[in-house]
Amino acid sequence: MPGKLKEHVGGGSDGQLSAAIRDSANQIWLAGLGAFAKAQKEGTKMFDALVKEGETIQNRAKKAANEQMADVRSKATGTWDKLEKVFESRVDRALHSLNVPTKKDIDSLSKRVSELTAVTKKLSESVGGSTARPARTAAKKSVAATRSHRRAA
Repeated sequence: MPGKLKEHVGGGSDGQLSAAIRDSANQIWLAGLGAFAKAQKEGTKMFDALVKEGETIQNRAKKAANEQMADVRSKATGTWDKLEKVFESRVDRALHSLNVPTKKDIDSLSKRVSELTAVTKKLSESVGGSTARPARTAAKKSVAATRSHRRAA
């Protein structure tokens, strides 16, 4: 390696080689000091610019993440809705096969019972209390006849 340096320097003596190395080292040192000084001067500007750029990138990343989460939520909600409908359909079919009445069936029957109750009440009011007593006496006569028939037997 010293041979190559001598060739580069121009094939001079060892003294010239030492001077060239010293000059090169000094230039490297000065370049380092210059870079350090420049970094100190512009360091705060550079730091502020990097922070601002970092905030911009972070905001873009948050926005993209929120959009992705919204997409995932909507897909998941749609999937759960479909699953719920399938489940309800299967339960309805199972209950139907077991002849279990549905809410609609029970509501319909309740309405019909209310209608029949109203009709029965109207009929009983229109017929009056006079018909109810003969039915009771007829029942008493029937019981008495059954008793006397048993005595005779």
